[in-house]
Amino acid sequence: MTNRTGIRVEFYDPTGTRYGFPTFPYRMAPTGLATLRQLRAAGLRPGGHDPVAQIYWRHRKQRRVAYLYRLDWAKPKRTATPAQRQAIAKALRARRTCRVCGQVKPYYIPRRYGECLDCHEGNPS
Repeated sequence: MTNRTGIRVEFYDPTGTRYGFPTFPYRMAPTGLATLRQLRAAGLRPGGHDPVAQIYWRHRKQRRVAYLYRLDWAKPKRTATPAQRQAIAKALRARRTCRVCGQVKPYYIPRRYGECLDCHEGNPS
């Protein structure tokens, strides 16, 4: 590929002989494969399947990797049940409730203080 384009493609190994796994350089993945972020953006999940290929690239002298999953094996993302949503809302409300004054604040209580900012200002430690 270097002779044709003038670009050195270090991470092009579609058969997996060099890296033990089909490997493609950045932005050269074949169609029908997607990363986890791309699946989530499309409202999909891997569906319990392992990655089938990977993308390698260099970033500031480090090798980075992103795993690729088959789109035809992907399943729709699961949605939370009403009971799960209720439990999440209860947990988030507990994070906004001050232990000292008992008020529900519009922000999460800082864990390092363990109390709302109003109570912390009146009681410096």
